Amino acid sequence: MRALAGTTGLTGTGTLIKLAFRRDRITLVIWIYALTAFVAATAYGFKKLYPAAPGRVEFVAAASSNPSLLSLYGPLYGTSTGSLVSWRDTALLGLAAGLMSIFLLVRHTRADEESGRLELVGATAIGRNAALASAIAVAGTANAVIFVTMTAVAILFGLPAAGSIAMAGGIAGCGLAFTGIAAVAAQLAQTARAARGVAFGAIAAAFLLRAVGDSAASDGPRWLSWLSPVGWAELVRSFGSIRWWLLALPLACAVLVAAVGAVLAANRDYDAGLIGARPGPPVASASLRNSFALAWRLQRGSLFAWVAGALVFGVLIGSAAKGIGGLIASSQVRRIVISLGGQAALTNAFFAAILGFVGLIVAGYAVSAVLRLRSEEAEGHAESVLSTGTGRLPWGGSHLIIAAAGTVAILSAAGLGAGLGYVYQAGGGGTELARLTLAGLAQAPAALVIGGVAAALFGLLPRRCVAVSWAVLGVVAAMLLLGAVLQLSHWVLDLSPFTHSPKLPGGTVAAEPLVLLGVIAALLAVAGLAGLRRRDVG
Repeated sequence: MRALAGTTGLTGTGTLIKLAFRRDRITLVIWIYALTAFVAATAYGFKKLYPAAPGRVEFVAAASSNPSLLSLYGPLYGTSTGSLVSWRDTALLGLAAGLMSIFLLVRHTRADEESGRLELVGATAIGRNAALASAIAVAGTANAVIFVTMTAVAILFGLPAAGSIAMAGGIAGCGLAFTGIAAVAAQLAQTARAARGVAFGAIAAAFLLRAVGDSAASDGPRWLSWLSPVGWAELVRSFGSIRWWLLALPLACAVLVAAVGAVLAANRDYDAGLIGARPGPPVASASLRNSFALAWRLQRGSLFAWVAGALVFGVLIGSAAKGIGGLIASSQVRRIVISLGGQAALTNAFFAAILGFVGLIVAGYAVSAVLRLRSEEAEGHAESVLSTGTGRLPWGGSHLIIAAAGTVAILSAAGLGAGLGYVYQAGGGGTELARLTLAGLAQAPAALVIGGVAAALFGLLPRRCVAVSWAVLGVVAAMLLLGAVLQLSHWVLDLSPFTHSPKLPGGTVAAEPLVLLGVIAALLAVAGLAGLRRRDVG
């Protein structure tokens, strides 16, 4: 792609920025709202649960002695409400800001290049580096808005202004650092999927370094936290003795790494990556003889990552469960956990509540796996497959089968991990492993209903299926997370499939709700396949 005469490398950047904001206007609002609302919910929750200092002191003492919680959320730097909010939100929202930045950056660079959209735009008066510069500007602006909204919300909830600025600055700094990392990944990889994979690998490494460093003993490798942008955000020590100078580290990282990405972009061929794609064999292997094998090849990388992540998360949660009584000494917190878990035994209620949230997250996998059909259709791959002897029903059904089986596998891994972590800390042997694995598996019917909604929308409303599917999941998540706080009526809560999941371990199991959820999921999938069979493809 050659620039027109009279243009510079950044010519047209402003126009591309406007175009990017127009394309992402809904997605950006959702990201910003979700991250800001998370801070608001955490601040409200801690102010409600621990209004007095003694309760917070007891909570901090229990959390600081739990390695599993330290690896998940990091250390606490104080006993104020702001310190608790920062401890709960900084690492998780830093990762979320990083994910948002990666999606934005790759979407407007490598993905547009792969689809040919960037070549079409580049034929006009657009400079060679304009696409990368505009993507960085959009991601940077999104993180700046998150910084402003988070700071404002934290202050509105009564948290000190200085600590609110430091916490929001650390979270936005994570987003900026991963913006630069994504800029390099977009130049290294030749496809958008591979670029996201490289960037996700970097974000996983950052979280792992921070987790190991934060949970290490006093004579252990705590210095590992200093190697992670997420660790930098925590080490700012918001609401404590604030280290303002640390906020410069993610900004410097973003500038330096983005500059490397710009140099790489200027010196590579269009539509090429520095890590070239390996040419495939001239003849397909026997393992790709049918549509199911192809669907498995496309979906297996994501599924393996989800299973591994669910297993690790389960181990962490299981390890933390032994000391849950000391961690939530407040009678009000105990009542909330017992209410969410649906039973009086505190440990069982804790597992039931956490695995219910895991089921909601895994429903996101079900939606993304089903919507892979839509991306294959939009990219033109579906027409190539269907032009052979493959029918629409085998093509669509293959992806739906893998989505359903993957949902079951991920939830089983989460339950098994919880069992392994709990047995390691508290003992119990095979009985605990079995009952916690079954507790994770019990969330599968509800998660499959959400995946079935995505399947039905893909077959019947293909152009709206992505937005509506994720919106449905968002509404269900709001019901699960905020239903009790907002005191929604029972008939509203009953619209969520997770309301009808059994509260395991420890609770009673009724076959009728599980069977009904399974039938609803199957009928939604059949409706989607019927719609796919009748409508135009492409």
